[in-house]
Amino acid sequence: MTPFGRNLLAVSAALLLSACGLFGDDDEELEPAELIDFEAKVPVKRLWSTKVGADAEFLRVALRPMGDGNRLYAASVNGNVVALDPESGKQVWRTKLGISLAAGPGLGEGLVVVVAADGYVVALAADDGSERWRAYVSGESLAAPLVHEEYVVVQTVDNKLTALSAFDGTERWSIEQSTPALTMRGSTSPVLAGQSVVTGFDNGRVMAVNLGTGDVEWDSMLAPPSGRSDLDRLSDIDGDIAVVGQDVYASGYQGRIASLAAESGQVLWTREVSTYAGVTADWNNVYSTLENGELIALNRRSGTELWRQGALLRREPTVPVSFMTTVVVGDLEGYLHFFSNVDGEPVARVRAGKSAIVSTPLVLADRLYVQSDDGKVTAWYIVQPKRDERRAPDIAESDEEDT
Repeated sequence: MTPFGRNLLAVSAALLLSACGLFGDDDEELEPAELIDFEAKVPVKRLWSTKVGADAEFLRVALRPMGDGNRLYAASVNGNVVALDPESGKQVWRTKLGISLAAGPGLGEGLVVVVAADGYVVALAADDGSERWRAYVSGESLAAPLVHEEYVVVQTVDNKLTALSAFDGTERWSIEQSTPALTMRGSTSPVLAGQSVVTGFDNGRVMAVNLGTGDVEWDSMLAPPSGRSDLDRLSDIDGDIAVVGQDVYASGYQGRIASLAAESGQVLWTREVSTYAGVTADWNNVYSTLENGELIALNRRSGTELWRQGALLRREPTVPVSFMTTVVVGDLEGYLHFFSNVDGEPVARVRAGKSAIVSTPLVLADRLYVQSDDGKVTAWYIVQPKRDERRAPDIAESDEEDT
């Protein structure tokens, strides 16, 4: 069996068995939760919509829009990479690579970097989309590359972390972790904490690696495997990792959510929950989607649970992202759900399309960007209430009148 088939079988079996254990054997109970009506409290409007490329349904690729403040970049499973105007959605350039893409784009140093399903990493010029270089890594990647200074860091499904030169794609360093007999399909996207690359592996470990040398700075076991069978011992760290200030937040399947010190890897707090989607964080809270579809918010400093929302059970919601006064997730039917970041109550719901949303939505300033499995990218915003245009008293004039 190919690695693709093995990993796909693993995640399918894990989800099926865990669902049976939680909800019983009744097929009706395993259906996605029906959406309930509520009074929308936040007005959400579509800004624009555009088609990037072909349908990626059921492939579970890691294609997600990214932005640099001036342009929005997106890629499709059939090899299209595009640059868009973030306000209008108009195409600035489009490059057709002619290969199947699995992850990206990553941005930095004037490059747009994508990873092909066959293990090639391709770097394009951000200004015009021309190809700069193409390099081969050992395996498929399902994680967006990290681009910083003179390095492009790629994580592959065979538990290998590789740094390439941003100038020509030559390998600068690589490290490899052991791979369990059974794993989930996916990879953690490496993130930057200072000058360290922080990422997670299928064996339940979170690691910080010096960006310049490839030396391991710290190594923490976040989700220790437990149980007798390979299925019971699944402890993959495949989802998003968040960095806020000097704190790292990560999660593992059949494990826990933890806060780690970025400089040492010391565990600051943990909560015993299971998620394969990962975490996001803002300055106040940490957010995650549990394996059954529940959304959870924890206090960023203490890990105390603030709220839990079960309206999206079995709807395969994405990781929640903080967007103004809300947190947003996409689901398997193309809906975007907005919940209050204070108490988790639903405040808005819109539909981006009929295809599933599996990649984490992107927030840039006051805009939300979403890529659906059908290759469509949409932009959204929250309508702000109009200010009272009545003229306020001029303080200086009032003081003069009093004198």
